[in-house]
Amino acid sequence: MPDSASLLGLPRGELENWFTSRGEAAFRARQLMRWLYHRGELEPLRMTDMALSLRESLSDSAGLVLPPIVQRRRSADGTRKWLLDVGGGQVVETVFIPEPGRGSLCVSSQVGCAVNCPFCATGQMGFSRNLSAAEIVAQTLVARRELEPEGRTITNIVFMGMGEPLANFREVARAASVFLDHLGLGLSRRRVTLSTSGITPRIGKLAEVSRVALAVSLHAPDDELRNRLVPLNRRYPLGPLLEACWDYARATESREITFEYVMLDGVNDQPGQAAALVGLLRGRPAKLNLIPYNPVCGTPFACSPRPAIDRFRQTLLDAGVMTMTRKTRGDDIEVACGQLRGTVLNGMSVPRGMRARA
Repeated sequence: MPDSASLLGLPRGELENWFTSRGEAAFRARQLMRWLYHRGELEPLRMTDMALSLRESLSDSAGLVLPPIVQRRRSADGTRKWLLDVGGGQVVETVFIPEPGRGSLCVSSQVGCAVNCPFCATGQMGFSRNLSAAEIVAQTLVARRELEPEGRTITNIVFMGMGEPLANFREVARAASVFLDHLGLGLSRRRVTLSTSGITPRIGKLAEVSRVALAVSLHAPDDELRNRLVPLNRRYPLGPLLEACWDYARATESREITFEYVMLDGVNDQPGQAAALVGLLRGRPAKLNLIPYNPVCGTPFACSPRPAIDRFRQTLLDAGVMTMTRKTRGDDIEVACGQLRGTVLNGMSVPRGMRARA
């Protein structure tokens, strides 16, 4: 499995430094990136525009290995899920969501999650470790190899899998650089989205190093409730978090910040709470995604009834706040929002719903 020594996931500048520190020309980095990300070739000996001695050296030191697939699953709606072995008895999930004209790949940035939102299955796993940029980028290469025979293309990448991306800032930023580089995956910044629970200082830092789209897990219109639903709010409350979002929109010239709001029956779906959200978001560069809750065993939460979701949405729309209700995808294979959860199978940490084949 790729680790910190792997050349996968290194931004172009770091890769150039790696080559020049070994007496090679900087342009070798561009050659390697084209092989890795344009042609999908990970065997250095087949990179025929490089000298044989360099190819042999890369074979020994580049660490160009993809994580093994523990299991594949396919939803009735076409959503694909892969369980990947990242070593040390640990696994992560990568999910592909096909839609007309686009295909979004949801990548993980950590094994588990330390934010511990009580309604989220991933949070119940606890936190194991950060993924390296190599391990993040490798997820996209695995998915691309799996999808190409079906004629599927990855058009968007979202950091919405396991983990809190801004808690793994350095490695996530490096991976995003590869996603955006025309020698890497060549995606536009609007096609790479980072979703965060709200580590406020790092939102500003993200604006300094990347211009990717930003999504924020909001889930409540006030600090009292958000302290319960998103424990990180106790450290980074709503007021400063929202100001950081508006600053990010200005600094990156973003059209809007996306706010995610899971609909919990009788908890955050009342008319007064919709009105409070209007007060927070109206007149701002904001888009609100209402997410029907996917029940998680062991939690006391239930999904808001559809009429309640529709009324909530209409209140915001009437006030001029761009609002949509997200279509649930892949819930039959437990990839819908908040459904990732770890169990232990033969010493390996496995998200609930994924069972290794005998």
